[in-house]
Amino acid sequence: MRFPAPLVSARLVKRYKRFLADVVLDGSGEEVTAHCANPGAMTGLKEPGARVWLSRSDNPKRKLAFSWELVEADGVLVGINTAHPNTLVEEALRAGAIPELADFTSLRREVKYGRNSRIDILLEEADGRSVYVEVKNVHLMRRPGLAEFPDSVTARGTKHLDEMATMVGEGARAAMVYLVQRPDCERLSLAGDIDPAYARAFEAARAAGVEAYAVGCRITEDEIVADRPVALAI
Repeated sequence: MRFPAPLVSARLVKRYKRFLADVVLDGSGEEVTAHCANPGAMTGLKEPGARVWLSRSDNPKRKLAFSWELVEADGVLVGINTAHPNTLVEEALRAGAIPELADFTSLRREVKYGRNSRIDILLEEADGRSVYVEVKNVHLMRRPGLAEFPDSVTARGTKHLDEMATMVGEGARAAMVYLVQRPDCERLSLAGDIDPAYARAFEAARAAGVEAYAVGCRITEDEIVADRPVALAI
């Protein structure tokens, strides 16, 4: 996924109300408010003074022209915009970067299923079997090299695990794909101390046959590419 225009560098002043971030633009020194498309805690990624990169929209109808895309943390670029993971995983699937999910003949996004839910990606295999793919963005790292999910309580994520287990029971495949937007992580684990209910639901879903995969990203100021496997430490 290439950014459509060069990103703008800035320094973070503060992130607040979950979806807002005040930043000071490099060069001009102007302080602006950017949209932060991330509902999580963003632990370790919202320190005042951190170097960040923003995209800018020319849409006059937008209240905030800037969107927060990247942050430098622990010496690497980390992707924080949760609007991108579905696109990144779709690109990875089409490129064969997740071999276990490579044998599909069609791919659709945001398909209704379960109890008033939408699956992020629905694949159809050659034999007509459906594969329900739920995508989760990961950028929490509390120990070197180990990515963890979630970084805050996610009742919605727990619900999705339950519904995917139901789909498996009805004869479909279902897979969690954790997109690790940190190039410094080689393993993925669950943050059971942050959300014990999610950890329990994950164990139950795996026991029911829900698959789990993690894919890592290569991140630059120009693009984000999901192109490498990340080992599960679960």
